[in-house]
Amino acid sequence: MRPALPGGFEIRQDDLLGSPTRELITRHLRGMHENSPPESVHAFDIDQLRNPAVTFWSAWIDGNIAGCGALRRIDEERGEIKSMRVHDAFLGRGVGQAILDHIISEARSLGMRSLWLETGSAAAFLAAIRLYESNGFSRCGPFDGYIDDPFSVFMMRLI
Repeated sequence: MRPALPGGFEIRQDDLLGSPTRELITRHLRGMHENSPPESVHAFDIDQLRNPAVTFWSAWIDGNIAGCGALRRIDEERGEIKSMRVHDAFLGRGVGQAILDHIISEARSLGMRSLWLETGSAAAFLAAIRLYESNGFSRCGPFDGYIDDPFSVFMMRLI
């Protein structure tokens, strides 16, 4: 059973201009580089997250950034989950699940039929892999320009 999020919880589309958001993205990128070789880091930086094909959301609890996630449109029927990150202070409180639920809902509303993602394979990524698997994502091969890489886990699910 996941803990309930407090009443002050909200997910909002984010313009990536605020310092809390920028700091969380910086921490996210640092974590990717700490756990994967540079050529195996596929996380988006702030400029890539501003691409018109990407929609980025941040999650907030009582005025504090709690996490983030993005949806990149691959084509009319497929989306890719990018930049899923929960702030360290909010781990284990259901924030990641809430962000994932939001992205899935948004993808459905856009008429997408499947969601894809790439995450790391190191031990630091096991919680993320478990989250995705518990939400119906299955491992698959590389997609949309990715290449097979022992430091990557590729997953997809129909929505």
